[in-house]
Amino acid sequence: MNLGWTLRRLTAMGGREILFRVGRAGQAQLERLGLGLARPPEPSTTTGLPWVPQISRQFDAAKYLAAADRIRSGKFDLFAMQAAELGFPPRWNRDPRTGIEAPLRFGKTLNYRNNAQVGEIKYLWELNRHLELVTLAQAWHISREPRYADACREYLQSWFDQCPYPLGINWTSSLEHGFRLVNWAVAWHLLQTVPTFSQPDWQECLARWRRSIYEHCHFIHGHVSRYSSANNHVLGELGGLLVASLTWPNWPESSRWAEHAHRQFEAQCLLQNYPDGVNREQAIWYHHAVADMMLIVGLFGRMNGRDFAGAYWQRLERMFEFIASIMDVAGNVPAFGDADDAVLVRFSADQQANVYRSLLATGGILFDRPDLQDKAGSFDDKSRWLMGDAALLRGASRVSEARRSPVHREFPDGGYYVLGAHFDSSEEIRIVADAGPLGYLAIAAHGHADALSFTLSVSGSEFLVDSGTYAYHSKPEWRKYFRGTSAHNTMRVDRADQSIQAGSFLWGKRATVSGVEFESDDSGSRLSASHDGYARLPGGARVARRIEFDRASRTITVRDELTSRASRYVEIFWHFSEDCVVTLAAGNAVVCRGDTSVSVAWPADLAAKLVRGQQDPPQGWRSKAYDVRIPIDTLVVAGNVAGNWQGITTLAILRSGL
Repeated sequence: MNLGWTLRRLTAMGGREILFRVGRAGQAQLERLGLGLARPPEPSTTTGLPWVPQISRQFDAAKYLAAADRIRSGKFDLFAMQAAELGFPPRWNRDPRTGIEAPLRFGKTLNYRNNAQVGEIKYLWELNRHLELVTLAQAWHISREPRYADACREYLQSWFDQCPYPLGINWTSSLEHGFRLVNWAVAWHLLQTVPTFSQPDWQECLARWRRSIYEHCHFIHGHVSRYSSANNHVLGELGGLLVASLTWPNWPESSRWAEHAHRQFEAQCLLQNYPDGVNREQAIWYHHAVADMMLIVGLFGRMNGRDFAGAYWQRLERMFEFIASIMDVAGNVPAFGDADDAVLVRFSADQQANVYRSLLATGGILFDRPDLQDKAGSFDDKSRWLMGDAALLRGASRVSEARRSPVHREFPDGGYYVLGAHFDSSEEIRIVADAGPLGYLAIAAHGHADALSFTLSVSGSEFLVDSGTYAYHSKPEWRKYFRGTSAHNTMRVDRADQSIQAGSFLWGKRATVSGVEFESDDSGSRLSASHDGYARLPGGARVARRIEFDRASRTITVRDELTSRASRYVEIFWHFSEDCVVTLAAGNAVVCRGDTSVSVAWPADLAAKLVRGQQDPPQGWRSKAYDVRIPIDTLVVAGNVAGNWQGITTLAILRSGL
């Protein structure tokens, strides 16, 4: 492991955490010697209840059978690798991206950050979450064709053969165990709806499956993330342990595991999500991921006598309201913070489905909220799998009753603000601004240096966009760019990020936003805030921004201020959607998309240039999916300023018919 990274990581820990991690390292060494490993007792065969009383078969069978047949033919969809030829079953320890075979050594001492040893770990772990097992089980459930049940058995047996406990990269991360257990639980319930498990060919597989389930639960219980690592990972771990303990209450430890996981999962969900409904990771994709975990785990718990308190469900409802508030009329959601495209369970055969709209569709039924259903637009397949046919019929009858509730304009805990007019209509102008913290806990793992950035969409067409994420472990120079200030619609000083990047998932000194003031009335909306990210520079510096939207003129005025005792080099970045055509002229730029144009005028004492798809240094890129990047036009307005400085940028929105 890199010594520099280790030292920087230690700076994010207190003394208690350091002692805890020393203890964990000692525990791993004892387990490597065979002490403290799982020793599964003989299980009972009791099975818990599925997440919904009756699991429907009334789906578009052709779509699900085609998806299952692609998997049976050895084609897997993994991030940027679509229809990758991996064989069936695949080689479970081989990274699909690089072809590197991770060694079958004791898992807890393997360094998953070592690309030379294990390859691109995101791809390898995604394959081993067993999302495809659910697709195969869905095909069996819908069709009752034996080839799909047989494929499930072959899939599982091959994994047990190739990934023996506790060896290899698949016995390294408790989070991956949690995800795998939830997918196993869903597949189990789909398979057992007909007498699949009574078949002689299944007996050996069932015995091995139950043994591995015990080993997974034992592993998670002994290796739950704590201290500065207890972000969304601990939710995935505890959620998986709870779902597994309820689905397979087969051992003396099961009730203890369930009690512990239930109590801690609920407490962490309330801790990791602000009262206003914003997830503390400050990353919109992870907001979705946590809401999805809470939904699925909550439904399993409710069906098995382990329901959560009212505060839990209220917090989840607030999280859905946040999504509805930042989503534009076409379903676009800003990409603030990290996004890795991972899902807990792939219920829908349509991988292009809008995951945010899907959550709103389910939430509309769950919370009896026709306004959320209306924002979702339709009751999708995932919602049907989760809520059942009765919910589909109830949802269809309620859509006609929907009345759009007012958009929530401000989320002061999370630091997001919505400016604009004519929300959820063809004339919509929606501005989503980030004036929140960098991220969660000491490492703020999934936050970006994007303070005071904002996005803009007009009539559901994106104009100003967040650049996205692109990479995690394998491309450090691109990881640094996409997390950095220059990849966001905000100001950078002296070519330095607002917060200091100390590692791929680690921040050093971070910017703190303060002085937030927001108001909205019939004339428009206004947001002011500042941050201290550049106070560390010689001579000190503080950045402030005021965003004003005038409803009558459809103009956004951005006032950037720098307070400093020294001369500085300032840059203001504007990142435009790939669907925009940008023309640069003297003193302004014109950004066109369809019948809408935005005229951008910048401070007279700064110079402007358009950058597109620049490699060194990276600039002019957008990542709409993990491991995928596309060139976009980025307007960079920059220059040297002396001491205190103020600059005004105006964005005038023109559209025929408005």
